Amino acid sequence: MSGVAPPARPAVRVTLGQLAVSEDHAANRLAVVDALRTAARAHADLLVLPEYASGFDPRGVGPEHAEGLDGPFVRTLREHAAKTGVAVVAGTMLPGATPARGVNAVVAVDGAGEVAGVYRKVHLYDAFGHRESDRLEAGSPDAAPLLLDLGGLRFGILTCYDLRVPESARRLVDAGARVLVVPAAWAAGELKAMHWRTLAVARAIENTAAVVAVGQAGRGGGGRSLLGAPGGVVGLERDDKPGIRTADIGGAALAAVRERTPSLRHRRYGVVPLP
Repeated sequence: MSGVAPPARPAVRVTLGQLAVSEDHAANRLAVVDALRTAARAHADLLVLPEYASGFDPRGVGPEHAEGLDGPFVRTLREHAAKTGVAVVAGTMLPGATPARGVNAVVAVDGAGEVAGVYRKVHLYDAFGHRESDRLEAGSPDAAPLLLDLGGLRFGILTCYDLRVPESARRLVDAGARVLVVPAAWAAGELKAMHWRTLAVARAIENTAAVVAVGQAGRGGGGRSLLGAPGGVVGLERDDKPGIRTADIGGAALAAVRERTPSLRHRRYGVVPLP
């Protein structure tokens, strides 16, 4: 990877870090550091890691995995983003308002090592026999969207189960996002891989946006990370094994699709939070 040339601007180079995450937080941090170094060798601008990248239990992740924004996981992201110059988006668990609750969150760190923002998951995964709401508190639907500007492109961030709620992505697009970033711990199971791919591609087509969807591999994780183009073509796709892949996203190509398919300009409805 050391011989890979940097992207020809105005492309933004994105590394998809499909990691197997365990309950061992220290081991997970080592995997994150290795992924950042791999992304740096590929001259990436951004590394996207899965939901719950700090610590994961397929039986359910609760407040016992919570760390503050000043804790070791986010400190590791900041330190190594600053060392490598690679921005990073990663899922983690933050403390909730009470010790009995955690917050499923995604943290964005820029290439200087500064926290650019935090998204607290709005739509909790109370489906397919799971109940995140038993352990977690939801983020406010009124919170400002999490956006990250890189290389002339605006990235909008949601996570996992949000993919099933189209308004989540549309709200980010209304805020200027041209690339949707979806860290996930999408559970394996009957039809789940098909749902994941179909929904990611649908979000790309309906929003004329690129979609970077990164799933967990390993115990309980379906993997299948992908990069979907706004026309619906999947240009990069992983299997269910851990692995790291890098691709370029060109701003001119995204603009051309929106010019050819101006559905965003034609719509007659907006997105507002429900009470």
